[in-house]
Amino acid sequence: MLAASAQQSEEPVADETAQSPAEEHVPTAEEHLPPDPEALLEVRHLKKYFPAAKDFFGRPTAFVKAVDDVSFKIKAGTTLGIVGESGCGKTTLGRTILRLQPATAGEIYFDGLDINKLKTAEMNALRPQMQIIFQDPYSSLSPRMPVGEIIGEAVAQHKLVPKCERKEYVLDIMKKCGLPSHYFERYPHEFSGGQRQRICIATALALKPKFVVCDEPVSALDVSIQAQIINLLKDLQEKMNLTYIFISHDLSVVEHISNQVGVMYLGSLVEYANTDDIFEHPMHPYTEALFSAVPIPDPDAHSRRIILSGDIPSPINAPSGCKFHTRCNHCMEICKEVAPKFRDYGNGHMVACHLYPQD
Repeated sequence: MLAASAQQSEEPVADETAQSPAEEHVPTAEEHLPPDPEALLEVRHLKKYFPAAKDFFGRPTAFVKAVDDVSFKIKAGTTLGIVGESGCGKTTLGRTILRLQPATAGEIYFDGLDINKLKTAEMNALRPQMQIIFQDPYSSLSPRMPVGEIIGEAVAQHKLVPKCERKEYVLDIMKKCGLPSHYFERYPHEFSGGQRQRICIATALALKPKFVVCDEPVSALDVSIQAQIINLLKDLQEKMNLTYIFISHDLSVVEHISNQVGVMYLGSLVEYANTDDIFEHPMHPYTEALFSAVPIPDPDAHSRRIILSGDIPSPINAPSGCKFHTRCNHCMEICKEVAPKFRDYGNGHMVACHLYPQD
């Protein structure tokens, strides 16, 4: 799937047209350190801005800060769940990490390589190791190609196996993804949404990737089918040592599949922790409000729903200080003026909030 985008002309430079001089990043001591050898993926101060307005000469004067100074690490064989409201930058983060669009600033280390510095040919050679599963299985597959050709197209393009072995290889991938061999000659319109998503998964995994971005892969499916796809992804992860970023707005699904969870608000990570820690002890007020909205399947259980006032601010004109202060029930004066640091408060539990010590 991702290989189909590999022929696009990409340059290893940052997106110069999308960054305001006032937003230039000041290097920190961390950025002079080599990438963490234990992390398959390490993201440092990643930004992706889109021009929202231009002056008479075509120069950008306002920006949508879709991803704003995001940093995290993922170890091989684990899953990072990314949650947040619609429009918070989850999908843009995933696409920028895969370099489907150029970053405005920041570093992305994959297996020790800063992919923002790779030339087009080098990036194309790396693409089989970095794949994506899209949200909509109905628009992700060519209606003019049978399943075998869809899965085998990228395999042929990257010459992963000899031509004489290609069909057998594709059939083996289909079997791993729960697709019977007689599906090989059939077309996408003949399948249900769950079967189509299995085809999308098979297409991504046919290239033997190390890392896969799962962009809301079950949100378009029935609940009964969602469980099957989630279990399939977990099973494939164990067998192939896959590393996932799992983007979703369904917190129960994220809790089930993820080892770590990152919570995004207006393009920034506000909290990041191990799954058990963040669900049992959320620290950021936004995380608490988000998790309080999850229904509890127990009629005797009582939970307090935290209601946020106001609307989500515009990403073009985000509030000063903490971006969440306009909706926060714990807002203090410092929240309106100073952006909180994203700090570790023990056991890798990272939070950006003035309710906790900043020094």
